[in-house]
Amino acid sequence: MTSPDTIFALGTGAGRAAIAVIRISGAGAGAALTALAGMLPEPRRATFVVLRDPASGDMLDRGIALFFRGPASSTGEDYAELQLHGGRAVIEGTLAALQRLPGLRAAEPGEFARRSFANGKLDLSQAEALADLIDAQTEGQRRQALRVAGGALRRKVETWRAALVDALALLEAELDFSDEGDVGAFSQARLDALLSPLAEDMRAALRLAPASERMRDGFIVMILGRPNVGKSTLINALTQRDLAIVSAIPGTTRDMIEAHLDIGGLPVTLIDTAGLREAADEIERIGVDRTLARIESADLALWLSDSGEAPPRSDIETLRVATKIDLRSAPEGAIGICAPSGEGLETLAAAIEARARACLGDGSEALIVRERHRLALEQAAESVDSVMSRDAPLELQAEELRRAARALGRIVGAVDVEEVLDAVFSRFCIGK
Repeated sequence: MTSPDTIFALGTGAGRAAIAVIRISGAGAGAALTALAGMLPEPRRATFVVLRDPASGDMLDRGIALFFRGPASSTGEDYAELQLHGGRAVIEGTLAALQRLPGLRAAEPGEFARRSFANGKLDLSQAEALADLIDAQTEGQRRQALRVAGGALRRKVETWRAALVDALALLEAELDFSDEGDVGAFSQARLDALLSPLAEDMRAALRLAPASERMRDGFIVMILGRPNVGKSTLINALTQRDLAIVSAIPGTTRDMIEAHLDIGGLPVTLIDTAGLREAADEIERIGVDRTLARIESADLALWLSDSGEAPPRSDIETLRVATKIDLRSAPEGAIGICAPSGEGLETLAAAIEARARACLGDGSEALIVRERHRLALEQAAESVDSVMSRDAPLELQAEELRRAARALGRIVGAVDVEEVLDAVFSRFCIGK
């Protein structure tokens, strides 16, 4: 449940900046703005104001104030926004003045978005997509988050639920009104005509789901090879940072080092690993064991060798990479690189990008982007498939369709429990 309190928070990043935005939402938003600015701006019109501390009368800043009368606001409540200079003293002074006003309190993480959801300004899938948009680090992640935040999933779910309602109406008419003269005979062909395209559309969305889920998490690339083959040098060269210690001493890398990259607009996580060999001591053995365990969850392995050695495993997709090509030629079938000079790195990055794109897509067709969405849609699709099999009485088929509709409702938050809402909105930053 949402609180009736009027809330406020900094809506932009903390710290020194050109502009800071402070948001206020609730029944007391107009009174709070009037207390600081000495007047209430005309709704939906940016107004230059002088802000003063109501307690002392001291000037806090000069800035822009906006006021939106609910329900025609982003939260569905009376809503005010202050656009100020982004100095720390200005921000802290303004927040402190708001805190002292009666009936106002600082917002909890995600509370603005939760009020928007509660007041019908966005559904649960759009709220989740806003969180993804804030966290997006690549073009693909941004494109995917914007698509869902723009209502693509909500509109698809509404289409699916409309088809379910039409199908359920056919069954209910047969069950409850079959003896009425003005109700036509039940048509199995008409039911199939409604459910067949629905089932196929759901399955098509589910086929795209793994790529969309992975877009949020990133494409995992393990860098494998014998000790001193150049794994740490490669990850340092690709990230252009000294993330890993480079040494001629075998076994220098004892644990996995992760680096997050944007390659062609796609999120790629590189993992530098301990060299695969017989461990010289207990600590190195632990590092090798962790490498072997992590390989199972990788999308791609880069097998580095300076001698043309073939990769030891064939059960995962692997790119052969020949290092130190300034000393020897790359064998056939391997990408040759010289990490210190940068030779061959563009070719290697292009090969990684091609495989990442095949796995993740580009986000433009994303719908089912979270495990929660996928599990609910799988349940709905299973219920539709059960009805189409016609193995159960009409009463049970009708219940399966109702079950499918409830599952779809959970995706957009039309049907949900409070604990799920708490989990979703608690992951938002304060002020969103």
